[in-house]
Formats: sequence, C-alpha cells, structure tokens
Amino acid sequence: MKNYRFDEIQRRMLANNLLHPLDALLVGATGTGKSTTLNVLFGSTVAKVGDGVDPETQKISSHQLHDFMRFHDSAGLGDGKAADHEHSKNITAELLRTITIDGQHNRFMDIAMVLLDGGSRDMGTAFRLLETVVLQSIEPHRVIVAINQADMAMSGRSWNSQLNKPDPALIDRLEEKTLSVQKRIKESTGLTINRPIYYSAKFNYNIPVFIDHIIKHLPTSRRTITK
Repeated sequence: MKNYRFDEIQRRMLANNLLHPLDALLVGATGTGKSTTLNVLFGSTVAKVGDGVDPETQKISSHQLHDFMRFHDSAGLGDGKAADHEHSKNITAELLRTITIDGQHNRFMDIAMVLLDGGSRDMGTAFRLLETVVLQSIEPHRVIVAINQADMAMSGRSWNSQLNKPDPALIDRLEEKTLSVQKRIKESTGLTINRPIYYSAKFNYNIPVFIDHIIKHLPTSRRTITK
C-alpha cells in the first residue's frame, strides 16, 4: 500500500501548498493496533507489535511512508493513571509543536489519526483521549477517526474467514458504530468530526478505504500560527 494513490496525494499536497511530508500523529488506547496498522500501510515491519494489550510503543516514533506522508506513532493510553497522564502530555505537546519556515510559524502535526478498538465494548479511554486531549489541541476537521479490528465488533461472529470480510450483520453493526462515535463526540464536545471508517489491519481488510479516507480529508491549508 506504500504507493497507493501516490500521484493523488502528491497533487493535493502541492495544490494546497502544504508542507511535506504531511505529518500525522497516530493515537489510541493500548491494543487498538496502531503498530499493526503502520506495518500494513508500509507493507513491512516498521513498528514492533505488542502481545495482546501489552504496549510496545512507549514514546513517539516516526515512520516516513514516502516523500509526502509521515506517521508518528504515540504511546497507547490505558496503562494506568500516571502513565496515561504522561502520555497525554506528550500527545498534547506533539499536537501543539511548532516549526518556523521562511519566517512563518506553523504547527508541526497536520492531522491527528485516532484509532478505536472495534472489539471493545468500553471505549471510555478512547473517548476521553478524543475529548480531553486531541480535540483540545487540534481542529476537528483535522481529526481522522478509524475503527480497527472490525473483525471483532461482534466478538468474531459474522466475520467470513473464507472471504476475509464481514457478513451483512457485522457490516450493519460497524455502520452503527461509526455513527454512534460521531454522535457521542458531537454531544459531549459540540464538535463535529469526520464520520469514522472501519477496517481490520490484522486481516488486511478495507485498507484501501482507510487510505482513501485519509486522502479525502487531507488538509486544504497549513496549520499556521498568527502571532
């Protein structure tokens, strides 16, 4: 997937005069599959995957997909109050980090990509991350939410292992979940995020849709800072 729609990404980046590579901060609770997602996007092992919910990423690490896109993998939340507080501070600092180019002040991170666990019934940690950290530090239209582990949204039921895709009942559940996430964020923050998409990094399902979603919501301008 490394070169998927590369020409389109390049065209949009140059047309909107964006800094490149575009920098995307990948955030989510421990066990949401951030590292697995990166490995699928790159088509190789660039990030070590934890065992179950055991976190591998303890600090922010960077992985450049190509000349126009770079991902930054942050530590997962859900490992304890003290650790979550520290991780939240680091995420906020990254989202508010500034760079100066030709005398113009810009935010370093162009977008935030928040991954949710499709198999979890309790998304409290993920929603707190969105509400109290991410949406406090970056504009809602620059936030992309995606639901990973789509295969587990019904505890593994209705996942067609032969065709490697969900059956209709599971698709209906996933569609409901995307609307539910968008609605909950709107109700709790008053902010409207882009409707999430769903995929499964483990089974390489809907990865093109995931990338299409990123391309569709590429920023139309730099995150400049007026001083």
